[in-house]
Amino acid sequence: MSIPKTPDPGLLVISILGSDWGAFWPELGSELEQTFGPADEVSRLFDFTETDYYDEELGTPIRRRLVSFETLRPLDELADIKTFTNTLEIRWGTAGKRLFNLDPGFLTMQSLVLATGKNFSHRIYLKDGIWADLTLMWQKKRWVDFPWTFPDYAGEDMKTRLTKLRQSYKTKLSRP
Repeated sequence: MSIPKTPDPGLLVISILGSDWGAFWPELGSELEQTFGPADEVSRLFDFTETDYYDEELGTPIRRRLVSFETLRPLDELADIKTFTNTLEIRWGTAGKRLFNLDPGFLTMQSLVLATGKNFSHRIYLKDGIWADLTLMWQKKRWVDFPWTFPDYAGEDMKTRLTKLRQSYKTKLSRP
């Protein structure tokens, strides 16, 4: 018999995609910090070129920023976090288009799990129309992707960034 145990909290990481950063940043960052607490890491902008999926809605060129937060959070908050980020996308949008795309997820010692509103065969339903997407797995001291992992998360640049965040997370877990 397995004995249920509360898992370690996760490192909240939000990927932000957008082309017109001057229209929403740093105000969006401040709003995220009001909700989730102080940011721990805020990456520089880097190019998002793996797909043109968002081009029509967000404009081009699309750039990405990763933001992680100081406070570790219970993993069962993921659906509520995605619901909140969806409301931000809608509120900041204009003329039926979003200014940015927010992809929240939890990084743990074992994996990166993103939240999504889209079902697919490998995704696990959480609640309120939100699914958990096992995006990457940590195995043998490196990130391992899956056939369904989005190309931008499967790339070495992203894995290097996530490895740095994982080390920061590991340090936080070891603090009393």
